[in-house]
Amino acid sequence: MTLKIHAFPLSPRGFKVLFAANHLGLDYELKLVNFAAGDNRTPEFTALNINQRMPVLEEDGYTLWESDAILEYLAAKKPNAGLMPLDIKPRLQVTKWLYWDCAHWDQACAIFMFERVVKKLFNRGDEDPAEIARGSLLIDRLAKVLDTELGRHRYVAGDRLTVADFALVAPLGHSETARFPLEPYRGIARWVADMKALPAWDKTTALQRG
Repeated sequence: MTLKIHAFPLSPRGFKVLFAANHLGLDYELKLVNFAAGDNRTPEFTALNINQRMPVLEEDGYTLWESDAILEYLAAKKPNAGLMPLDIKPRLQVTKWLYWDCAHWDQACAIFMFERVVKKLFNRGDEDPAEIARGSLLIDRLAKVLDTELGRHRYVAGDRLTVADFALVAPLGHSETARFPLEPYRGIARWVADMKALPAWDKTTALQRG
């Protein structure tokens, strides 16, 4: 059975999974989840993820949701690629950043994504200045943490590329539209450029154009 990834490529949570799958050279079938058409609310999709959110991975009768968990699954399919270390200590360094993504970074970036990307895409009105101010405070605090780490080594969890990089960089593909306040952070800028230089970045962004 073909590996299937149910995703909306414009979403950072969908993008990160597709980006990693393309980088690993995995053979998969993209099942587009069109939010405008209500694809995520159909009985068929709800049976895959009762949360009615994407992405969802499906393979051989097995389903998995939550984007960062899916990243771990994909990395396990190509262990020699090193995206998820096998030794416990370096592995937990990566896991730490995946938790940080879910609890902090994703939540802060989502404010800018909703106010400046989603609202335009789905005609949901103008951005809310109060929300942008709240998001700016969060990003400023969190970006200092991320930038400090990226000043110490090339990638988020060390000097090797891991799934943590795919998880955290995904929202920043929308930097032009979402206008994340990241100008002072040179380490982040260098890292984003490195990630965008991966061949899989262009392959994945092409999916956003349909």
